Amino acid sequence: MTPDAPSIGLALAFAAGLLSFLSPCVLPLIPSYVTFVTGLSLDDVTRSRRTAFVHSLLFVLGFTIIFLALGATATTLGRALGYYRDWIGRIGGALLVLFGLYLLGVFDFAALQRERRVHIANKPAGYFGTVLVGLAFGAGWTPCIGPILGGVLTYTASSADLGRGMLLLLAYSLGLAVPFLLASLAIERFLAFFTKFRSRIIWVTRLSGVLLIGVGLLLMTDYLTFLSSYLQRLTPEFLRSRL
Repeated sequence: MTPDAPSIGLALAFAAGLLSFLSPCVLPLIPSYVTFVTGLSLDDVTRSRRTAFVHSLLFVLGFTIIFLALGATATTLGRALGYYRDWIGRIGGALLVLFGLYLLGVFDFAALQRERRVHIANKPAGYFGTVLVGLAFGAGWTPCIGPILGGVLTYTASSADLGRGMLLLLAYSLGLAVPFLLASLAIERFLAFFTKFRSRIIWVTRLSGVLLIGVGLLLMTDYLTFLSSYLQRLTPEFLRSRL
């Protein structure tokens, strides 16, 4: 992976986080998560936006810690097998293609269909309890978010050093966190958006599958590095110096 490639990797990781937010396993549950972590009803959330936002930030902090830990683990494993980095990229690319085909419904994989989220019946009290709920969410594994997060981790293990790997998972977390924070600030607008959007959720899953297949093929053929270098030449110098 060239020094220029992370700029594309960050964009892909952020897009993966956004697709995770829009997935059937997350989007319909956003109102439930907001009310659960805040301890407020939907009506109270609209009247106590500051409280909802603070709890949402702590929830985001919780799952971000988990994602960063996963990114550090994947990167460390990739570096430990650095001599086989090319093969890691090829095998990882093949796994991404399989994840993508699964999301497109080409085949079923029972291990991804089983529910593995950590369930918390009663939220621990206080702000620290909200962080714990975020940790539990980040540690969960669902049929929708699992392949996308797995794709980001596979890309991280095959393409990044520790610093860049952490940035990739931070970008993924931001892609999931930013719309969640916006929803907590304007839950009534989110509900209106969801009412219009829910019939199109299936297309998010299909788009995620296409994205994973595309990145997987780029990794398998090493064209991701070529594409990064090409786009780098098209980027103005004042932007390149900041990437």
